[in-house]
Amino acid sequence: MFEIRRYTPADADAWNAYVATSKNGTFLFNRRYMDYHADRFTDHSLMFYTDGCLHSLLPAHIDGSTLYSHLGLTYGGLITNMHTTAVSVIQLFRELNEWLRHAGITRVVYKPVPWIYHQQPAEEDLYPLFWICNAKVTARTIASVYFMQKHLRWRKGRRDQLHRALRCGIEVVRENNFRTFWPILENNLENRFGAHPVHTLEEMELLHSRFPDNIILYNAYMEGRPVAGYVFYLTGQVLRGQYCSATPEGKHLGAMDAIYDKALFHDFTDVQYVDFGGSTTHNGAILNEGLIAQKEGFSARAVCYDTYEWEL
Repeated sequence: MFEIRRYTPADADAWNAYVATSKNGTFLFNRRYMDYHADRFTDHSLMFYTDGCLHSLLPAHIDGSTLYSHLGLTYGGLITNMHTTAVSVIQLFRELNEWLRHAGITRVVYKPVPWIYHQQPAEEDLYPLFWICNAKVTARTIASVYFMQKHLRWRKGRRDQLHRALRCGIEVVRENNFRTFWPILENNLENRFGAHPVHTLEEMELLHSRFPDNIILYNAYMEGRPVAGYVFYLTGQVLRGQYCSATPEGKHLGAMDAIYDKALFHDFTDVQYVDFGGSTTHNGAILNEGLIAQKEGFSARAVCYDTYEWEL
């Protein structure tokens, strides 16, 4: 039997300590990251105990009678450690569903942590999603991931752009100057998609101040002019591209390729995977073929981010 408790701010230390020693948690689940946008979501995170010991965590929020895990994060799902067994997780989902029914929840939307982020195999939750919950995949994002240890070559077009950047004297700097990059990012998103970054400049600066070793910025300069930038999230064995953008000049000169070269092949050669992020919209129904082709030019290949739903 599980004791299921709703998270409260008084649990922050216990929550963060568990995430730090889990087999599939990343710094995105640390409450100092999660809670930066607490005003946008009604938190309904859950903590599961057995015999007085913390068994697992579920980052979550509610909207009406639906529990989400967690729309404010790239991925969510059950956070577990090396002591977690498949049988215990099966029982956990049985009891979780009953607990949620009594709480008035009628639907669950669930985003498990993709396998590349697991420090150890951690897909115990996927089995009860199928067997206990009869969950269905309702969204699928196709991300592009580069397996660093295979040392795969970039396509000729990408290598040509890198050589152009080097010939032209593009300078790539790892720094904390988000205010230089953010106007490039905002202008590019506005002009191309009529969109804005998920994070404001002030939010990104705040999060970087809290996680300086995990949130990394590269800016690219041409004769002192900023022409491109890239924000990476470093989580265990994965370097994930969070935001990237270039000016028209930066695109022409191959500034982004120069940033990739420095990050992948000079600064972070020991990571296992580089996640270039997704290339779909509308819950995976529309694939941006040009965008995914660009990422595949770096020899990145597909890993899917799935969303499951079930009714209670």
